[in-house]
Amino acid sequence: MRGSLLSEGGVDHLIDDGRLAELLDDVIEAGIPEGARKVLLIPPDHTRLYSGAGKITAYLYSKLGDRMAVDVMPALGTHVPMSKEEIVLMFGSSIPFSAFLPHRWRDDLEVLGEVPSSFIEEVSEGAVSYSMEVAVNQQLTQGNYDAIFSIGQVVPHEVIGMANYTKNILIGVGGGDSIHKSHFLGAAYGMERIMGRTDTPVRRVLDKAYDEHVAHLPITFLLTVMEKSEDDVLMRGFFAGKDRSCFEAGAKLSQQVNFDLLEEPIQKAVVYLDPREFKTTWLGNKAIYRLRMAMADEGELIILAPELHGFGEDEEIDGLIRKYGYHGTPKTLEAVGKNQDLKDNLSAAAHLIHGSSEGRFSITYCPGEGVTQEEIEGVGFKYQPYAEVAKTYDPEKLKDGWQELNGERIFYVSNPALGLWALRGQFQH
Repeated sequence: MRGSLLSEGGVDHLIDDGRLAELLDDVIEAGIPEGARKVLLIPPDHTRLYSGAGKITAYLYSKLGDRMAVDVMPALGTHVPMSKEEIVLMFGSSIPFSAFLPHRWRDDLEVLGEVPSSFIEEVSEGAVSYSMEVAVNQQLTQGNYDAIFSIGQVVPHEVIGMANYTKNILIGVGGGDSIHKSHFLGAAYGMERIMGRTDTPVRRVLDKAYDEHVAHLPITFLLTVMEKSEDDVLMRGFFAGKDRSCFEAGAKLSQQVNFDLLEEPIQKAVVYLDPREFKTTWLGNKAIYRLRMAMADEGELIILAPELHGFGEDEEIDGLIRKYGYHGTPKTLEAVGKNQDLKDNLSAAAHLIHGSSEGRFSITYCPGEGVTQEEIEGVGFKYQPYAEVAKTYDPEKLKDGWQELNGERIFYVSNPALGLWALRGQFQH
């Protein structure tokens, strides 16, 4: 099977559970060879709770688990491994815990090749010049799978432009070299030049790495496009295939349903971080990434983070964030040049750049009891306690978008992971 297998969606199209089951039955029929004995599913973890990938994974397991061996490897990247509670939250309770395989991004790797420094220097317009190791979890290459399904959501992304497709493999179940260097490439090139675009330096590097070193594996991509409505998150598109055509179709739809182009800059934004998804600033800073282009100079961004308990998803990276803080591009690049620990963790350096307003607007984090005022201010943010701020900005009462509240005009976002906000005329995708 080559090219696009399935392509269904539109701005007003709704794929309900019944239709999704029909589409997945078609995927099973076309995507699994006769006599197959072993299948690997690679969905995101619970930090993509609203991607639709949880129900897709559960359905595929329910249809295949009695017929063949089915393993599930969440595409963790550098994230903390999922707890049993998080597995149930994301995938339900029908998949046995024994089916889940961990991805240890430092250890469980097979190196397949390299993207040369000359190519990376060319596509980055000289922003960086280094080679990048191409590695994936050794289970993909040594597990003797007859079919591998990479499952995820196409949505605007701060590192690569539009999330998913080859990123789910080379970052989600990839190794530290590709994680660090791809993230730093995007930061050095400029996040505002990348977000919401399908053709970016990071995308070119990962696609080249995949096409030359990984495409021989029996991988089929299952991609969703989701849209936040007033009361729910709706599946607007489902795209399946073995090459970039399914990603292109999904990205085109996502650019229509996941972009919010505003007529005026935001003076005060309030963003809520769902406690089930966001427990660290490594993830919660989507509130900054996704609104940065829309924020007014001297504006104010308030981040409601009731379950924040730290900064990095990994102990080592958490320590680097605490050490260097979110102080903008010049200071971060200077720190990379002078400090080996940051130079050895370029994804952390990239994250520090992404998580800064570059001095344009203020950022106030409002956590519960999991993080102290001293810790928040220590990394460069302002602090207010969640319980106090939520009395004024109650996420149970606020609605997405512009609204008047206590005599002031604010812009509210209930989930920053589901969109991208920019000014009309400022953004050309």
